[in-house]
Amino acid sequence: MSKPSLTQLLRDIRGCTLCEEALEHGIRPVLQVHPRARILIAGQAPGKRVHASGIPFDDPSGERLREWMGISSETFYDPQRIAILPMGFCYPGTGKSGDLPPRPDCADAWRGPVLERLTGIRLTLVLGTHAMDWHLEKPRGTLTETVRAWKSYGPRRMPLPHPSPRNNPWLKKNPWFSQELIPALRRRVRRALAGP
Repeated sequence: MSKPSLTQLLRDIRGCTLCEEALEHGIRPVLQVHPRARILIAGQAPGKRVHASGIPFDDPSGERLREWMGISSETFYDPQRIAILPMGFCYPGTGKSGDLPPRPDCADAWRGPVLERLTGIRLTLVLGTHAMDWHLEKPRGTLTETVRAWKSYGPRRMPLPHPSPRNNPWLKKNPWFSQELIPALRRRVRRALAGP
């Protein structure tokens, strides 16, 4: 039996009801994929604002991420260049200290099949601990230790903290991130997007 096309898979994802009872704000999968995409952004889950708009990273986190990458909104929202595949596709709701973690149902059901069809990916940006646990064979313990060891993950993957404004204290405490990692990230993004 042949595998469904990416188009069919996306139809199935948009009609998914796996988490329906657990999502108080309702189902609204938010992702951006195309088989020719060159960069994969592996995020956490949409926030409330993204849930409302249906546009990935349509919030201050997205502004910061685009600035880190050194690209325009036009490039960022071109699915033939950038794929955006969070660990959870729907807004999980709010807990005591911010958004709840992504529900595992999405990753279990959909992540593998979607990634199989993204054959042009040259660079994966791994945002936050949930994505690190999925995409990195050996996260280095804490998020800080993992991000600090970014060179050890090779040229095709880069662990990053989530670009949320909630991480401003982390960024202030770790100036090496802006001084060392961001210039390297921009070089890798340019290389991944260049050429045929």
